[in-house]
Amino acid sequence: MKKCITAILVAAWGLTTAVQAAELTGNVGWASDYVFRGVSQDKSSASAGLDLEQDGFYVGSWAASVSPGIEVDVYGGYNGTVDEFTYGVGATGYFYTDNFDDTYLELNLNGAWRFLGIEAAIGQYDNFNGPTQDYLFLAGRAEYRDFYAVVGGYARDFEGAYLEAGYGSTLTVADTNLFDWTIAIIFRGDDLPTKGAEDDTYLTLGITKNFDIDLAR
Repeated sequence: MKKCITAILVAAWGLTTAVQAAELTGNVGWASDYVFRGVSQDKSSASAGLDLEQDGFYVGSWAASVSPGIEVDVYGGYNGTVDEFTYGVGATGYFYTDNFDDTYLELNLNGAWRFLGIEAAIGQYDNFNGPTQDYLFLAGRAEYRDFYAVVGGYARDFEGAYLEAGYGSTLTVADTNLFDWTIAIIFRGDDLPTKGAEDDTYLTLGITKNFDIDLAR
């Protein structure tokens, strides 16, 4: 698993940086409640990331504040399109400071047709001093205009499911896009871990500002 993920990340990095026409973008954001796959990570979480993309190949990193510490994600892969069908294959590593959590490494697969999408993650969790755990994450997504709904769940050594529904748009003033925003409600299944948060329902607001970085300078 670790060798396969490393190979994907190295290949994506090499292919995107080898071409001068690669596009570099950045993002900064904030969430009133950072919820990932149905599990609340932290209240009032700030985030930032960088992404490099060329001809469908991509590599990037994203970081978010968690209490205590920082989550740092590193990912890479390829996204393609065939007629109305889009697909992707990649890998992601999730790393944490201050013992907030241990390392997750996973292979990622996704596909979408019109307003329907699916994703899968096949992963391993280092689990601190305990035995390494394997997990399979599956999720389906439906979109209608700016509304969306997601149902997802875990299998193997992890168990549990969640349901998420939300609405997202862009705040525009005087023909200028200021930032993207999303409001969502998440229902956590009883089997999902809580990371100290005992709530079964989360209402969260997220704000993200994306920007292009000129590599020619």
